Amino acid sequence: MVEMVGLGPGPFCGMLLADMGAEVLRVDRVDAARAIDRSRPAANAMDRGKQAVAIDLKVPEGVEMLLRVIEQADAFFEVFRPGVAERLGIGPDDCLARNSGLVYGRLTGWGQEGPYANAAGHDIDYIALAGALEALGRAGEKPTPPINVLGDFAGGGMLLAFGIACAAFETARTGKGQVIDAAMVDGAALMLTPFYAARASGFWGERGTNHLDTGAHFYEVYETADAKFVAVGTVEPKFYAELMERLGLEFDPDAQYDKSRWPQEKERLATVFRTKTRDEWCELLEGTDACFAPVLTPLEAPDHPHNQARGTFLAPGGVPQPAPTPRFSRTPAAVPDPPMHPGDDTDGVLGRWGFETDEVARLRAAGAVL
Repeated sequence: MVEMVGLGPGPFCGMLLADMGAEVLRVDRVDAARAIDRSRPAANAMDRGKQAVAIDLKVPEGVEMLLRVIEQADAFFEVFRPGVAERLGIGPDDCLARNSGLVYGRLTGWGQEGPYANAAGHDIDYIALAGALEALGRAGEKPTPPINVLGDFAGGGMLLAFGIACAAFETARTGKGQVIDAAMVDGAALMLTPFYAARASGFWGERGTNHLDTGAHFYEVYETADAKFVAVGTVEPKFYAELMERLGLEFDPDAQYDKSRWPQEKERLATVFRTKTRDEWCELLEGTDACFAPVLTPLEAPDHPHNQARGTFLAPGGVPQPAPTPRFSRTPAAVPDPPMHPGDDTDGVLGRWGFETDEVARLRAAGAVL
């Protein structure tokens, strides 16, 4: 796999592929690579497990060098605006002419065509147009962006990785390559599939009034006595009953799904949860069928006993980060190598892609590679 460096969703796609065992070569810009402080180790978790090289695509030798690498690759992906790769000489036609079995991935916010295709944008814009942002937030308040995980990463980087895996599977059967148009606006819409159907059928109402969007008292975040938070999600009546019992509250089965009583019941639970610290609630409720979990910070989560028991987090190069997932019974993912700076081992990296030492020296002299 060859990854043309870009903003977060692209590196995230490359990380997912590298985590699953793909050999991923990250191609950075020469000017950006020169500006790196090499006295400090590379620390971007999304660059773990990858090789790295810096190529100048403004010189013909750099373009030819990248095309030669692409000739050997199973997949190449970029995150440019539509038309940029073509102007650089590394568009789909250029690359597929050199490697007819190549999977060529394109990741953008708006997609390769449409009225917005050439406009600038970010996650908040993509999820807004997809109809996803409007559904997020509390009743009576404006929509709340869920940081940039829904469009950029779930609807973007992960969608492209899924597309590359699917296309590679098909190419293994036919020997033919193809181009993937992964758009974050499409991916964000896809993530909301069940809610589009629920809204259309009348099952799902306005923002913040439903059982999974903070409308209900039994699916909510509550503050504790020490100004921390816990989460409860007792959707099923039997789990709701257990929560009420463990909280020492009277269980009224009619109260759970009577929306007129939700505000009153929410205040009742809020009052109870403010009587103990988060740790005290964990001691009482963790591991039960009360559908409970403490709300942990990213700094706390790696140390939680459940996450430690599963190995949910690891720290290659001393940087805590989520471990590769999902898990496989026969071919488990290896612990990824720490990320590397582009240019730290140009000769070794390019040597693995078939370049002789004297060729690398000539490319470096021409300014094509760092």
